Amino acid sequence: MMLKVIEKQPVIKATEFDMRPLRFSDAGLIELAMSDGRVAKNTCSIPHPLPPGSAMAMIERADRDDRKVDMWAMDGTKTGLEEVMGLVSLARIDCGQSEISYWVSPAYWNTGVASSAVETLLETNPQNCRTIVASVFQDNPASARVLTNCGFEYLGDAEAFCIARGNKVPTWTYTIRLDCGENAS
Repeated sequence: MMLKVIEKQPVIKATEFDMRPLRFSDAGLIELAMSDGRVAKNTCSIPHPLPPGSAMAMIERADRDDRKVDMWAMDGTKTGLEEVMGLVSLARIDCGQSEISYWVSPAYWNTGVASSAVETLLETNPQNCRTIVASVFQDNPASARVLTNCGFEYLGDAEAFCIARGNKVPTWTYTIRLDCGENAS
């Protein structure tokens, strides 16, 4: 079986922070944020309480050459902010289609960090996607506003299992089509 090698992720410059690949030194800050039940309960995949070693295992998966998900830390050190204000990821679903996910540390909620990260990923389009989809829990309207403010269109209702809540949660699903012309990266 041949291993499909994926290019290393680029560092992507946003106005107030950089989005960069995860580093092993990020484990403490990532674990601190992911251990917050408010963060975990707004994602499908973060358990609460967070098992020891979860952040390090996630970083190891993000560093693999055959990864299916590109993950970036929102690093605010260039403007005097934290090294990890949150994470944003693009998961490859199909040829030309990915799913965007993000979480932000509570200290940065309602500051525009998530919107800036999503807008920057859409502009740079590092996976050269034609379509990006996203879903958010219906009891998290702030994340829904991030998507609609960035140009995503409502696609429909669904539900997803939330590990931290231990059950299925109603979601809103969104999509956006991107221009993948000659200037797309």
